[in-house]
Amino acid sequence: MTDADTYTELIHLLNRQGWAVIDTVVPAPWQAGLLAQARQWWAAGQFTVGEIGRSDTGAHQPTIRGDSICWVRPDADIAAHPFFAWMRQFRRVLNEDYGMGLRSQEFHFARYDAGAGYKKHIDQHRGTDHRKVSIVLYLNPDWDARDGGELCLYDPYRPEVEIQRFAPVGGRLAVFVSGVMPHQVMPAQATRWSLTGWLRTDPIPGVPE
Repeated sequence: MTDADTYTELIHLLNRQGWAVIDTVVPAPWQAGLLAQARQWWAAGQFTVGEIGRSDTGAHQPTIRGDSICWVRPDADIAAHPFFAWMRQFRRVLNEDYGMGLRSQEFHFARYDAGAGYKKHIDQHRGTDHRKVSIVLYLNPDWDARDGGELCLYDPYRPEVEIQRFAPVGGRLAVFVSGVMPHQVMPAQATRWSLTGWLRTDPIPGVPE
């Protein structure tokens, strides 16, 4: 499947159901390189605890959100990784074909200790609507499904109803509409790594559009 075919499939699924999960997009070397960078930054103490809400008013509530994160800075060497270029092209396709007005993208690595999760939520800060498309790439090689840690998606109109859940196996890419899709990270029995990001309609200062 070509990149163009993949973009078409992702967009078709987003239009039809608000989410898409594909396992064949990210080559193993891409995944390995991203995981190596995440582990390096973790070892260097560059991760911080995840907070609820915006960074200026957020609070650490581990019973709700249990991850630690490290933002991918635009000046970091890893920002030149081909996955981010692939996402920029996906953003261009969404703009050209659907006029979504996406002007930026942001990503962070996320690490969950065993037993940690993230309760049901929507990827949109209160009073804002800049995040349009949520992206999660799982970086867990040889993940054992018995370890849990699934991504659970819920019906936007009946948020108590679970639609589907997916194990965080390495190379799996989940894409969903940020302001619509309730979702939850289930606790796992092993350390869980991912790269999480958003395609946004606002520019990020200092980052070329």
